[in-house]
Amino acid sequence: MSLQGSLFEEPAPGNVISLKNGELAYYPHFFNKAESDTYMQTLLDTIAWKQESMRMYGKEVLFPRLMAWYGDVATSYSFSGNTFVPQPWTQALTDIRDRITPTAGTTFNSVLLNLYRDGNDSMGWHADDEPELGPQPVIASVNFGAARRFLLRYKSDHHLKHEILLEHGSLLIMKGTLQQYWEHQVPKTSRQISGRINLTFRFIHP
Repeated sequence: MSLQGSLFEEPAPGNVISLKNGELAYYPHFFNKAESDTYMQTLLDTIAWKQESMRMYGKEVLFPRLMAWYGDVATSYSFSGNTFVPQPWTQALTDIRDRITPTAGTTFNSVLLNLYRDGNDSMGWHADDEPELGPQPVIASVNFGAARRFLLRYKSDHHLKHEILLEHGSLLIMKGTLQQYWEHQVPKTSRQISGRINLTFRFIHP
């Protein structure tokens, strides 16, 4: 499935956000509404979603969201005690990757997908600082569906914070030393909201 054509529009300029020891660029409407709606439904229908688990305090605990890992061969990814072997790229994922690559200024060989089914699904504080991502990874976060709060806090000073509302069709690029110095999360919300899909494109080093 390719949406480049009559629906394609040049994205609005991004908002560069300079943080202490880190940099973000946020494009709130990188994908227009029509293509965002289509990508959302296509990903819901075609991705092999799974609720993974992790070991915590001696028990197996389910992640509070559904997940999937896609990418090139030999781009396995390990976090939270799990190693994920990639599924092959789908056409939709390839199209999205190719659209964001020029803006991100780098190439991506893998993508982690998260499906937040409602406001009870969330992601806890963490940094994308695994060794296979390299010392200064560029991570591109694409968002479809319900808008969710994206919180950041400085690792050595939790009073230093930043917040972005990730909207339907948005692109957030994290780069520089951000992962070394900052953590991020998507908190739960008590509001009645619909589902959201987040795709974080990465480059896994051999």
